[in-house]
Amino acid sequence: MGVGTILEAKKILLIANGEKKANACAQFIEGPVTSQITASALQLHQHVTVVLDEEAASKLKRIGYYNWVRDNKHLVQKYLGR
Repeated sequence: MGVGTILEAKKILLIANGEKKANACAQFIEGPVTSQITASALQLHQHVTVVLDEEAASKLKRIGYYNWVRDNKHLVQKYLGR
């Protein structure tokens, strides 16, 4: 399945685990959208859920922010009426 086909999905769930995935996860989440990191195209999708274990998330620079968003998502949804 190519990136274009994946981006046509209504919702996307990406699950990654393990230290071997840490660099790729940091690059596709925090790096620029680039053809060299094809998963970075997920930044362009409106409804992506990314689930990482601690090892896969270990190279993220803004982990505190991502945890805050996860923990306070209900406040945003309440504000948006969802």
